[in-house]
Amino acid sequence: MYAVTTAPHGSAAHRLEAELRRAIIGLELAPGTRLSEHEIAARYGVSRQPVREALIGLARTRFVEILPQRGTVVVKISVRKLMQARFIREAVECAVARRAAENFDAEARRRICDLLDAQETMATRGDHLAFQRYDELFHVALSEGAGCPLAWEAVSDIKAHMDRACHLSLMGPDAMLPLVAQHQAIMAAIDIRDPDAAEAAMRAHLGEILRALPRMEAEHPELFE
Repeated sequence: MYAVTTAPHGSAAHRLEAELRRAIIGLELAPGTRLSEHEIAARYGVSRQPVREALIGLARTRFVEILPQRGTVVVKISVRKLMQARFIREAVECAVARRAAENFDAEARRRICDLLDAQETMATRGDHLAFQRYDELFHVALSEGAGCPLAWEAVSDIKAHMDRACHLSLMGPDAMLPLVAQHQAIMAAIDIRDPDAAEAAMRAHLGEILRALPRMEAEHPELFE
């Protein structure tokens, strides 16, 4: 059980929101699922007040929709919104890649080397949940190494929405290992201080979702709007 009963409402709500957000992104709470305040409170051992606050927070970041007289529902994946999110993320992260190629922190580079090794291991094992965690850490370290950590904060919520779709496409090493190679290509361009190549490699990497979308929609129509 997620033990939050001794924490103040604000803290309990924040922790519960993070836990529900993780479950939504990982598709443990599938798009279209109706959420009951009573059931969530019982499951996580909290009162209904922090549950209500957590759901309001999730509605604010558009992971759930609170419908009058009908309750709260996990929003389905919207291809239109996904395309907008990718457009915004691409604009920010391509700029980060260019900046990284101009000047990159050596400690962040060493950290990324370890992250890519770990990500490749998770891909080989077929552990897509751990793979996604290392994927996120890679992009965090890239922003930090480029000297613009706020860039990642600006796109983290957008990426979280994209991750629901990405989760569907990462079922097995054959799907994950090419993404590791794309990360390595980004870093190779940064290492030789080539901003154009770094931007092109990042753009190709973030475009992967476009190639996978038709298959995901065909295989999981119930999860999409």
